[in-house]
Amino acid sequence: MAFDPGEVSKASRFHALMRLVRIEHTLFSLPYAYAGAFLSGFHVTWAEIILMSLALLGLRTAALAYNNIADIDIDSLNPRTWNRPLIKGAIKISDAWWLVVVGSVLYFVSAVLLNFWTALLSPIPWVLALAYPQSKRKHSFPHLHLGLTLAMAVAGGTIAVAGNVSLLEALLRVPWAFFFGVLFWVAGFDTIYALMDYEFDVKHNVGSIPARFGIKKALDIALAFQLIAIVLFGLAVPLYGLGWVYVAGWLVASALILYENYLARKNLENVPRAFNLNIPIGLILTLSAIADVLIKLGGG
Repeated sequence: MAFDPGEVSKASRFHALMRLVRIEHTLFSLPYAYAGAFLSGFHVTWAEIILMSLALLGLRTAALAYNNIADIDIDSLNPRTWNRPLIKGAIKISDAWWLVVVGSVLYFVSAVLLNFWTALLSPIPWVLALAYPQSKRKHSFPHLHLGLTLAMAVAGGTIAVAGNVSLLEALLRVPWAFFFGVLFWVAGFDTIYALMDYEFDVKHNVGSIPARFGIKKALDIALAFQLIAIVLFGLAVPLYGLGWVYVAGWLVASALILYENYLARKNLENVPRAFNLNIPIGLILTLSAIADVLIKLGGG
């Protein structure tokens, strides 16, 4: 299982920079910011959509670049990650630091331009995201840390469109079922992803659920996390008044989540295939939820 979404495969500095931040994985978090916005009941403008998109793009860029910098010591020892840009020397560490700075500036400026509350609260997701590399050095549950980090996109999406209401009202409007659904969904698929580094993590004392509990129990924990996520995503139907479009999307996404776990359990060589299923899962859930909200607003 040598799969690594961050490996460099082309002799291009631009390609190396894109691999460093794994730009396509923005699809893991960005859709849920839109869900947080549209399910909140607040009016959503195009300006807010653009600014929240730029904020998340900036935050992910800064976080992924810093993650690569912070993990150089681990990645240089792990054969699976030897082809990452900083390890191969495809880009310099100074380039990665520039991405951290530029991404952070884009994030904070976008947050300030949105509203007072996003500006005030913006340091919280930033610290949480950049603290992720340390979680695997401190405890065995970095997957929950990552899940919480991505779930912040849901709350951020709501607060981004809250305008001038009180912070309490904004927080009450957050679709918390989606928030915690994302948290456990991400924790589940990241636990499955960590199976690829099981032997390395055990040998080098890197914190992970597989390293602490073994492969079989890790698969059970990942499934438990994702079953909780399926239930929470399903609760969105009665809690937020969603209809048949979302129900259809939820059923498809739930089937993909279960299939992901089936693939990993059948053969650990399937872990890369299982992991890649998560990109469409987020899109299906979010687009179906937004479609239902728009249909309701249009009187359909």
